[in-house]
Amino acid sequence: MESGIVMRVHRVRSEMVVAACDAELVDRDLPVGASGRTVRITAYFYGERRVEREELLFHLRRATIVNLLGERVCRLAVEEGLLDAEGTGTLGGVPHAEIITVPEG
Repeated sequence: MESGIVMRVHRVRSEMVVAACDAELVDRDLPVGASGRTVRITAYFYGERRVEREELLFHLRRATIVNLLGERVCRLAVEEGLLDAEGTGTLGGVPHAEIITVPEG
C-alpha cells in the first residue's frame, strides 16, 4: 500500500493530467534555484486524498501528462517501468519527473 501518496486527476481539453506526490510534501515551499524563490506544493494541484498503489497505477497508465514529486512516487513509477531512473530530476532537492505521452500517428 502506498498510502503516503496523494493524487489528483485534471482534465484539460483532450488531456488527462495526473499529478501525484508524497503526501508530506503538500503545503511545503521548495526552493527553486539560487534566486531565493520558492514554489508552493499545493493540494489544489497534487490533491489531498491518499491513494493506494493500484489506483495510482491505473491513472498513471491512462494519463497523457504526468507530474510526479517525491521519492516514493518516483520510485514507484521507475519500478513499474513508467519512468527511466535517469529521467528523474529534482525540485528543491526532491525527486521530480514529468511524463508526456505523444500519440502515434
